[in-house]
Amino acid sequence: MGLRFTKMQGLGNDFVVLDCRTQPFALDAATIRRLGDRHFGIGFDQLLSIEPARDASCAFAYGIWNANGERVGQCGNGLRCVARWLARAGVLGEGVVRLESPSGVVGVELLADGRVRVDMGEPRFDPAAIPLLIDAGAGACAQDVYSIDVAGRETSIGAVSMGNPHAVVEVDDVLIAPVDTLGPQIEHASAFPEGCNVGFAQIVSREAIRLRVWERGVGETLACGSGACAAVAVLRQRAKLDAQVRVRLPGGELAIRWDGPGHTLWMVGPGTFVFEGEWNG
Repeated sequence: MGLRFTKMQGLGNDFVVLDCRTQPFALDAATIRRLGDRHFGIGFDQLLSIEPARDASCAFAYGIWNANGERVGQCGNGLRCVARWLARAGVLGEGVVRLESPSGVVGVELLADGRVRVDMGEPRFDPAAIPLLIDAGAGACAQDVYSIDVAGRETSIGAVSMGNPHAVVEVDDVLIAPVDTLGPQIEHASAFPEGCNVGFAQIVSREAIRLRVWERGVGETLACGSGACAAVAVLRQRAKLDAQVRVRLPGGELAIRWDGPGHTLWMVGPGTFVFEGEWNG
């Protein structure tokens, strides 16, 4: 028997989803890399497993792995696909449903138009929570702007955890931003001991931004849900955005709402089925 899977995508950020509700997840990193190869496997940005919840307050749990085989703490586009998968299976339930992510409990709700509303939790700016290493002389508290060493050059970033680490670089024009060069340099900067996702954000208005994201362990993707949340959180902390923001990514648009510290951040966007298959690799 081959490995049954569902291929899904959220604004072009693509996933392989595995049903692990009755059989435990048993793929090692090498197998995940073969599965994720776009020439010799299926191809994906992230692999998602749907599992029984360990937290009694949650309906299900899910796991996330990048195409390089590394486990990930959160993925906003993937979470919406998990919700759509559970809804099609007839087990999601009505209203806001709690799911157990690798980084904690999140809430999802299937909307009447087929999009998914997701509670991504409250953004965490504490450097230790990201994690972000900064000089003691720079202060150990959260800042709006950090200056870190990137390949021998001081670079200004914002930083936040959305269940996974993010750096945000504000740019004048996202179309010419150095995503493929500066992105991997920041991802592997010594200030981020676990690496990070890197968002390049252009403010269009107080209610709209454009965004490109270099994802940790993947490269540039057409969309990154947690990256969209991170960009809005960082720029809102700088008082440059309103509470409700449209985020335009290469693959499409997400709606983000964050009412500020003390509130969780909500994201609305699609999760789309592509095909079902069986992998015999």
